[in-house]
Amino acid sequence: MLADARARLDRISARAAFQELIAADGLLVDIRPAAQRAADGEVDPALPVLVVERNVLEWRFDPRSDAALPQAGFGTRVIVLCQEGYTSSLAAESLQRLGIGRATDVVGGFAAWRAAGMPVA
Repeated sequence: MLADARARLDRISARAAFQELIAADGLLVDIRPAAQRAADGEVDPALPVLVVERNVLEWRFDPRSDAALPQAGFGTRVIVLCQEGYTSSLAAESLQRLGIGRATDVVGGFAAWRAAGMPVA
């Protein structure tokens, strides 16, 4: 299942994700649960990052949903982040199935983000 999902994604590095955020070309979505964010840290909130836990991701990003976030849109560049890059691949592929064709994820997740020296809080 993971290999199938990843075959549909153009996965990006933490550094590439950061560059897209700085260029205002993408929206980083951290899908990790609150306990994991508390234990391991968070992406610097000064960046365009949204926290949307995995269990509500689809209905918050489906533009047709009554509960869609204002940032949700079929053309939105959504970059999904989990702890190590496994759950995020499945989540990004699910967003693509919803019609958000520019969805992808960060290779290595938050662990790679931190290891690459990207901003954390």
